[in-house]
Amino acid sequence: MMKSLRIDKAAHEGARLFSGQDLKKLIIPLFFEQALAITVGMADTMMISSAGEAAVSGVSLVDMFNNLIISVLAALATGGAVVTSQYIGAGKKQDACKSARQLIYSAGLITIIISVLVILCNQGIISLFFGRIEKDVFVSAVIYLVISALSFPFLAVYNSCAALFRSMGNSQITLKVSLLMNIINVAGNAVCIYGFHMGVAGVAVPSLISRAVAAVVLYRMLLNQENIIHILKGRFHFEWDVVKKIFYIGIPSGIENGIFQLGRVLVVSIIAGFGTVQIAANGVANSLDAMGCIVGQAMSLAMITVVGRCVGAGDFEQVRYYTKKLLVMAYIYTAMVNSIILLTLPWTLQIYGLSRETTELSYILVMIHNFMAIFLWPSSFVLPNMLRACNDVRFTMVLSIFSMLTFRIGFSYIIGVHMGYKAIGVWIAMLLDWLFRTLCFAGRCKQVLKKLRNGGMYENL
Repeated sequence: MMKSLRIDKAAHEGARLFSGQDLKKLIIPLFFEQALAITVGMADTMMISSAGEAAVSGVSLVDMFNNLIISVLAALATGGAVVTSQYIGAGKKQDACKSARQLIYSAGLITIIISVLVILCNQGIISLFFGRIEKDVFVSAVIYLVISALSFPFLAVYNSCAALFRSMGNSQITLKVSLLMNIINVAGNAVCIYGFHMGVAGVAVPSLISRAVAAVVLYRMLLNQENIIHILKGRFHFEWDVVKKIFYIGIPSGIENGIFQLGRVLVVSIIAGFGTVQIAANGVANSLDAMGCIVGQAMSLAMITVVGRCVGAGDFEQVRYYTKKLLVMAYIYTAMVNSIILLTLPWTLQIYGLSRETTELSYILVMIHNFMAIFLWPSSFVLPNMLRACNDVRFTMVLSIFSMLTFRIGFSYIIGVHMGYKAIGVWIAMLLDWLFRTLCFAGRCKQVLKKLRNGGMYENL
């Protein structure tokens, strides 16, 4: 799809592919959607805390594995979103619709296979990733993993459909469906945990139901032929040329995300050896840390849509313009959100009702993460999506895997285990990973933009 195209410098805002109002309509719902997802995640952790620290630990461990699966599915959806956005930018709406259908069915089929394997090998997976953990934590983890695995196909369809609506610039739809999904989830948690005293299952079952409902709703909405992107009618068959384009972006991104999340799982397995207090504090801190990344997550999704469409239109000057604009916005609002979190942290931690030792450790971990996120997170995780939207997926994959293995895992052993800093040492290693990613992605971005500014072909980068 990529070819040599001239740079078309936009002289004024009216020449831009996205006006300021267009960006607001895209980004604001994305922000609230991410905030909603994170808030519900925090609510899950708070609710399950009533079942004891073993339940909190079991859920937090499995969530790390679940995030590995979810990140792979999200990468496949990203591949579909990039291809679809480029087709829209190029004015090829029929091809955009073809890619949409191929994305949804491919993601669904792949995830069914994954779910079956996870359910069959649930105990082996937990033992493999987390080693010898306390018996009550192990039991909680098994229950949560099996029920979570049943929801993977629904989540794959939901992610794919949501990515397609974002490619159309219609993030309001995904926000509304996300709201519905999370209302079902929270209400279900309250009933199952406090009403039926289902423990860990009380968190997992509502998630399964809510994801199924959201997937069905978004899929049915995409059947509407009036949408720019819609599911074409007729008998389905795989169109391998379209699937290949989606996988060209999705597979490297999936490998990258999968290795990244696998690295996080391995890091948590290191923390699991430090005891229940360290595991629980890590889980609570992760739920609060995610709040500080809300803006960055929204900007990452927006970067795919905006830059992908600019690439499809062949307007590489606007690639530069919107990359800079979105990155600056990500830094400003990330600083604002994290500042609020840090100022209110002592009162927020009281809500969890954990032991004094766990609370104190959670405080330190959140302070490490959210303070440094102000300076490093956007360039580490938002900027790479500009490269992915330009089809530069191999570089991001190789760099991310190297950084994860070298810094996040390697230095976790050095600082956390051998130097005796435990969870705090693991999180210091994470900061080293961020710093390396920032330096490398910033340099690569400059290289790509310079090449495009000189009118060179992208494939020669």
